[in-house]
Amino acid sequence: SNNSWMHNMKVLTKGSLSCTLHVHPEDADRIGVADGGSVRVTSRVGSVDVPVEVTDAVRPGVVSLPHGWGHNVPGTRMAVAAEKAGVNSNILTDDEVLDPLSGNAALNAIPVTVAAL
Repeated sequence: SNNSWMHNMKVLTKGSLSCTLHVHPEDADRIGVADGGSVRVTSRVGSVDVPVEVTDAVRPGVVSLPHGWGHNVPGTRMAVAAEKAGVNSNILTDDEVLDPLSGNAALNAIPVTVAAL
């Protein structure tokens, strides 16, 4: 499913895990990780471990992690979604950093480091 609201519907959860960190090939080489390998993404406030998808769809020096995942939190009644839980990208967001125009939480352009596991 390309909509996180649908991750708990068995019929829409077939196929491979879609929660992967997109990494440019040059960065993957520098980090020492191949397609399907795992990395730790760390921001000022948290870190997540996630599988890598090597792609030139992102620029060198930039990574992309989808939002709407991390369905393995106890008590959420997401048993189907928990089978392919993914990671919660909000763990990387800093609640002290706001988007200056909207006043909402800054959910992109988060400075991170990436290390192979």
